[in-house]
This record gives sequence, structure tokens and C-alpha cells, in this order.
Amino acid sequence: QVQLVEGGGGLVQPGGSLRLSCAASGMIFAYYDMGWYRQAPGKQRELVALITSGGSTKYGDSVKGRFTISRDNAKATVYLQMNSLKPEDTAVYYCNAKWWVRDYWGQGTQVTVSS
Repeated sequence: QVQLVEGGGGLVQPGGSLRLSCAASGMIFAYYDMGWYRQAPGKQRELVALITSGGSTKYGDSVKGRFTISRDNAKATVYLQMNSLKPEDTAVYYCNAKWWVRDYWGQGTQVTVSS
């Protein structure tokens, strides 16, 4: 049974930083492309960052230069380092794992950026 467990969300002031983590189990982690998505109230879910099984990365335009995605295959964990956070980054952040037709989601972690 595949599980993706996110952590690291919380309340942070504008300009601050957070590091999200997503620990995977029940899957061969190294095979999967891993992504972070977010969904704000009243908005569609959007891609934040993606890291392929080969280590290539892709970022949403709104987070380029501020967020960094990384993975540790030995720990079966993907990370999202978020710097220079803005109020518009407030959302539920979801971890995603994708390999061929296999597509899994975590339960989400809330990130709130507010003074």
C-alpha cells in the first residue's frame, strides 16, 4: 500500500521560510517522478515543483527563484524548501508521485503566510 506523508507546514510571516517533506512508503521511490502541488481556497490545484526520477526539475512561474525541490532516494523522501514566502503562497500543499499509470497523492499540509 502506497503512502505519501507530508510534513513541515505551518504559519510563517511574509519573507520567511519553510521546508516541506514528503515521506513515501510502499513503492520503489527511485522510479517515480515526484511533485509538489498546491491549492488555495477557490482556486484550482497548480504545480509548484517537480523532480523527475533522473533529477531534472521544473517549477511553477510564481515560485521560480524562491522554492527548491530535492529528493533523497535513500530516505524515500522529497523536500520543498520555500524561501521569501508571500501571502499568495498560502495554500494546502500536496505531494504527488507518478510513474507510468501509477499516480498517488498525499493528504496535504497547510501553509499559511501571514503577519
